[in-house]
Amino acid sequence: MLTIGMKAPDFTLMNQDHEPISLSNFQGKKVVLYFYAKDHTPGCTRQSAAFAKYYQKYQELGVTIIGISRDSVASHRQFADKNKLPFILLSDPDRKVIESYGVWQEKKMYGKTAMGIARSTFIIDENGWIEKVMPHVKPDTNAEDVLSFLE
Repeated sequence: MLTIGMKAPDFTLMNQDHEPISLSNFQGKKVVLYFYAKDHTPGCTRQSAAFAKYYQKYQELGVTIIGISRDSVASHRQFADKNKLPFILLSDPDRKVIESYGVWQEKKMYGKTAMGIARSTFIIDENGWIEKVMPHVKPDTNAEDVLSFLE
């Protein structure tokens, strides 16, 4: 997993509106980049809804929120519409960005081991450097924890 002080790897992925979005588009702005496992699952829905709940506060701070998972663009569109998510969701079906940030990890659930996305959040400064890494975040408190750090 990437660490504080490293340059955030740039990328270009498709958003929920079928538009290519690059991290470098946000130079000069702080970015909250959160990785989550799957659209429409309970934990990921709660996490995303919490970011939506505090979206106005993030906007006031000039912070861009971006969520990334392996789900398709169409799935992201449905997820955003159903949960009224006002921020960017990016589709990484090939895991290129997920792996470059080091969040594709071995996970244990119900006694079984499998590879998956470790729910993690990165705060990237205005110059593209990683300012904060939050590994294995809790879906119910992630958005508030990030906001506390930013304020």
